Amino acid sequence: MTSKKLYIKTHGCQMNEYDSAKIADLLADEDNFELTTNEHEADLMVLNTCSIREKAQEKVFHQIGRWKKIKDKNPNLKIAIGGCVASQEGEKIIKRAPTVDIVFGPQSLHKLPKLYNERVNNETRQVDISFPKLEKFSYLPQNSKDEPSAFVSIMEGCNKYCSFCVVPHTRGHEVSRPVQEILEEVSMLADNGAREIHFLGQNVNNFNGMLDGEKSTLAKLIELTAKIENVDRIRFTTSHPFEFKDDLIETYDRVPELVSHVHLPVQSGSDRILKLMRRRYDIKQYYELVDKIVEVRPEMKFSSDFIVGFPGETDEDFIETMSVVEKIRFDESFSFIYSPRPNTPCS
Repeated sequence: MTSKKLYIKTHGCQMNEYDSAKIADLLADEDNFELTTNEHEADLMVLNTCSIREKAQEKVFHQIGRWKKIKDKNPNLKIAIGGCVASQEGEKIIKRAPTVDIVFGPQSLHKLPKLYNERVNNETRQVDISFPKLEKFSYLPQNSKDEPSAFVSIMEGCNKYCSFCVVPHTRGHEVSRPVQEILEEVSMLADNGAREIHFLGQNVNNFNGMLDGEKSTLAKLIELTAKIENVDRIRFTTSHPFEFKDDLIETYDRVPELVSHVHLPVQSGSDRILKLMRRRYDIKQYYELVDKIVEVRPEMKFSSDFIVGFPGETDEDFIETMSVVEKIRFDESFSFIYSPRPNTPCS
């Protein structure tokens, strides 16, 4: 069978990178697609999108505009839009950009081969932005790449509903994968050469996948993962300070494979702004958490996210944020200007 060419462009977070890799494996297995880095030879172009900020969303339509020029020269080319913008906008994408053939959400990416073939075989554009919980993991092939570091998605969605964040609306409520299913994926990755495992979740600390008929924890998952042969390093992203419990902190003492770095988004140094953000902690609690982690792992390095210009933020609030930066001395930070997002209380 002659292989078809697949081009994927990914915007946004590590979860999207993981999903894009799964899309490539899925289409290779089911439709004999082969990845290409050349847009002009593609039979299918997939844009995996991010909607965290308004600017990121507009990038999607700019990219579609560029791809339209390629499709004008190759009418058989199919364009698929996935990810969080797809989940948020759905059929509105096709109405705004009729050149798009397929729209699919983060939880329906396993249906992409079916959506593609239905589009090829008839003139109807395909849209599926449903939330079938973790159904997609039952259909995705195992990663066959032999890379030293590998992402593993252990849960989807978020229940926190921070007032600035669109994730619960685009990825749904929190759902955790079963522990044994995750361990099997890790074992396969380790057998193929992965030495570092990077667990992913929008609120990864709140992982509660089933193990032997009971809900487990991220701490337990890490301990079990460390026992897998050839796994030398373990990371996890993204942590919510409110969910960073003592059992996870203690894991840094028991599991040397757990790296001495944690991404711990504070977002603001102002208690007033944190309350408006619905973050569920204050700065005193954040400092206490950092101290507890450092007590167990003195060499710990921290990174964080910051939002500047949140509605109602004053110069005094910003100064309080800078005080946190000066006190914690983060090794890395990701700072963003506040961007209003649809369906959030702040928008």
